[in-house]
Amino acid sequence: MKKITLLFSLLSILLASCGAKPALWGEYSTPTPKGFAPPIQAAQVAITTPTATSNIVIEASPTATIRPTKIPLQNTPMATQEVNTPSAFKGATILYYSQSGDTLDVVASHFGVDVENISSTEKLPAPYALLDPNTLLVVPDKLEETTSSEQIFPDSEVVFSATGMDFNTLAYVAEADGYFSEYKEYLGSTGWTTGAEGIARLAEENALNPRLLIALAEYESGWILGDSGNLSQKDYPLGYIDTRKRGMFRQMMVAVQDLAVGYYDWRSGKLTELTFPDGTTKRIAPDLNAGSVAMQYYFAQKLDPDRWVQAVDPRTGFPALYAELFGDPWTRAQSVEPLFPAGLKQPDLALPFEPRQEWAYTGGPHSAWAHEGAIAALDFAPANDFSGCAETEKWVTASASGLVVRSDRGVVMLDLDGDGNEETGWSLLHLHIATEGRIPLGTWVEKDDRLGQPSCEGGVSTGTHLHFARKYNGEWILADGPLPFNLDGWIAHNGEKIYEGTLTREDETIISSQVGEKRSVIFRDNPEGTEDE
Repeated sequence: MKKITLLFSLLSILLASCGAKPALWGEYSTPTPKGFAPPIQAAQVAITTPTATSNIVIEASPTATIRPTKIPLQNTPMATQEVNTPSAFKGATILYYSQSGDTLDVVASHFGVDVENISSTEKLPAPYALLDPNTLLVVPDKLEETTSSEQIFPDSEVVFSATGMDFNTLAYVAEADGYFSEYKEYLGSTGWTTGAEGIARLAEENALNPRLLIALAEYESGWILGDSGNLSQKDYPLGYIDTRKRGMFRQMMVAVQDLAVGYYDWRSGKLTELTFPDGTTKRIAPDLNAGSVAMQYYFAQKLDPDRWVQAVDPRTGFPALYAELFGDPWTRAQSVEPLFPAGLKQPDLALPFEPRQEWAYTGGPHSAWAHEGAIAALDFAPANDFSGCAETEKWVTASASGLVVRSDRGVVMLDLDGDGNEETGWSLLHLHIATEGRIPLGTWVEKDDRLGQPSCEGGVSTGTHLHFARKYNGEWILADGPLPFNLDGWIAHNGEKIYEGTLTREDETIISSQVGEKRSVIFRDNPEGTEDE
């Protein structure tokens, strides 16, 4: 194929940035659900952070051992143990069985060792490639003091995996008949929104399990099964004491970000230590799974170390309440984990726009949905002679064939395995798709079919563009991770900061630019068998 030689048009389009987290839901007003008193200034109320065990409304004794004995999962890593296996490292070593999402580089980060000091009886892949689950590794034992290595929460109950498909958030909240069943907040994008509707939307958009969000709301506030408690709990039901974060939905937005940071920063090897509000730190046990770390990180953002230990205790803390509400999560996890099976590869994906059209790579790897979390998205903008949010004649197209399983609020979600569930297999998120011309829900599309036109819809945006991300089995796939974005052979790489980064293909490099500089221009190759125009 010949290279396309179209003239470059000046791109003065400040349009790459996606909005901060609250703006995705529009502007907020003070929540005024039934029973709420008029707004009061925080200084007028004696505010105390809820204790880790407050407001748990369950029939069983909160000190009883609720969580059943964990049934080992297929491909679940065994506990580490000291061994005398020969290794490149001269010293104490332990056996570690790799978990879903592990790479040698990440394992080395978790254990605080160098990759070259990790050995195995099996042939190992490159440091940044996925390890098959249950690969035996011999790792130097260098960490002296860490959190407990007891796994307290499966990955599949944190992300919106297939274990959450059968859960009806609205029906559960209504049947529980607690304060939350009548709770409402006004959202800029949907108007008056019930508590159940808000949680269902947060779960869907952020790819977090709705059972988890319901259980956190109950554990922290007691609103699901009980009453609203005192005034401080009405304003700060999840314990984030900040006047800018008043109301359940703002509190929950912070919670979903904390969960995502804990989960995906552990996945990437970036997170190895917890920092508590009092400034103390604790090294995370290196053999924990991402789901357990997400829960540890979430509670560490608000609780002192002593209350944190209570909250994450699988027998008397949050995991115990979760099991009481929804049954043993490890049993459900058996049917879907490991979320990343052996040999997982990204399917062939094309650039998400039509050939012979000038676009710009305006956003390198950045968060998939909220302001923080999985660094899983890329941004592309059509080249135009205007700036800001304006209509364009260019189209976003399907990178692969699949079924449209969401088409609303600026989103088109494409399910590549066609089973109708974005919680299973590969799915592609297209955000900021204009309402007019957007492909309808339930449509089967082939590669290159038009999905809609880029816009600023679906959240705050500084200009017309496409925000593009991938999921597998309900989990965001990091844009520059063991399965990096590969679009027509263009491979995504992180920059020093979010939104920075490159796309490389053989000896070509495209550098992201939020102002559409010439270095960011990208064309899609002509389809096979066609010539340049």
